[in-house]
Amino acid sequence: MTPNEVAKAIIDAAFRVHSELGAGLLEDAYQVCLTYELQRRNLHVLREVGMPVVYEGNALELGYRIDLLVEGAVIVELKSVAQIASIHKAQLLTYLKLSKISLGLLLNFNTPHLKDGIVRMINS
Repeated sequence: MTPNEVAKAIIDAAFRVHSELGAGLLEDAYQVCLTYELQRRNLHVLREVGMPVVYEGNALELGYRIDLLVEGAVIVELKSVAQIASIHKAQLLTYLKLSKISLGLLLNFNTPHLKDGIVRMINS
């Protein structure tokens, strides 16, 4: 699958999870349910992937974690907040740069309509 095909599958699965659960739960609930839904669709999903910072050639583990890495091709950052803030976008962009992965999705499940909580980002 191409990264765009993976992203489409992630968004479809996220709509399914949001339709089933609605808004208002904590991020962890959406993470577990989205992982389950993606695995049901035969996608390889890693949760809470460590993201070291490389400084002067040394990989330093600072506790940064990617919420989901799907098919090794798309980073998914999940939120359950009133509104996506610029810091959330900066976080995803930083993870894309550090991992050298080109495509990321920021999904905010705390919206009445999930389509209003989706941000697609590309690391160019």
